[in-house]
Amino acid sequence: MAQLVYDVTVRFCDRYIEKRSRTHDQMVQAARSGVQNIAEGSQASGTSKKMELKLTNVARASLEELRLDYEDFLRQRGLAQFAPDHPALKRFKATRCSTLDDVRGWVEEERERHGQARTDTDEHGIGGKSSVPVRGCPCESISSAALVANAALSLLNLCCHFLDRQLAAQADSFEKEGGFTERLYRTRQSRRSGA
Repeated sequence: MAQLVYDVTVRFCDRYIEKRSRTHDQMVQAARSGVQNIAEGSQASGTSKKMELKLTNVARASLEELRLDYEDFLRQRGLAQFAPDHPALKRFKATRCSTLDDVRGWVEEERERHGQARTDTDEHGIGGKSSVPVRGCPCESISSAALVANAALSLLNLCCHFLDRQLAAQADSFEKEGGFTERLYRTRQSRRSGA
């Protein structure tokens, strides 16, 4: 899931954030940090529970920073941040997107649902930059940027929830079993006592 957040963020930033801006770089780096620290923490788990816990916590903090950036994007542009029970967000969750193409497909379906024609820019990214309501359509106009930002926020909320659970399990395991050095010491002591 963190990998999908990274893929969505890279595409989102390339389309909607000035490429030379600090925000563009920070959002992409926060998404990358989330993925990389999860992987590094998992790798470190065999030798250091303390390091695993630390790296998972860094991943969680990076994804929280990214979540705030998406919220800022929406707020600063006057775009809606969907409530958890928003119909479009419910449909997004039901889609269970696992790839960038899945997210792109959901954006296209939502734009069609809201009577918005596909634009030329839609073919090259996640949705288009414009939001043009069809005449006589009673539904609200939702930009592709708003849809993707809300999809990313939904994915981030789920990632953060899973990481919170993982951190709690790691802390519990560290408390009960100790780190690698402590386990090694107990093993050595046990062997010495049995000798």
